[in-house]
Amino acid sequence: MIQGVQLDLISEERLARLTAMEKIRLILDEVMAGNIVVLEKGLSPEESSKLIEMTMMEINPDGFSGIEMETYPARSASGGFFARLFGNREPTSRLTVIGPANQLKMLRKERDLISAWVSSR
Repeated sequence: MIQGVQLDLISEERLARLTAMEKIRLILDEVMAGNIVVLEKGLSPEESSKLIEMTMMEINPDGFSGIEMETYPARSASGGFFARLFGNREPTSRLTVIGPANQLKMLRKERDLISAWVSSR
């Protein structure tokens, strides 16, 4: 049997086809199974809050210990100052890494780098 950690890379297109609750359930189910999830496009602030809320309900002292989640800092949509001034104010979400808290530890986060340590159970 192969030893290691499963890494699920989920495309922006797949996420776009899901409702907010479907995204959260997909992520939570994968992480509870011990997998690391990498989202090409991060969650909205509302989705992130709901994911954390649902995670808190799933924590079990003898089982699931929660999640570790890190996202690149948001950046403004292209177009700069004038685009934001005249209506294009939505920041673009970026790559997000989510995994079981007992297996994934974020070591360093910069504007364009997330460094993480992953252990097998």
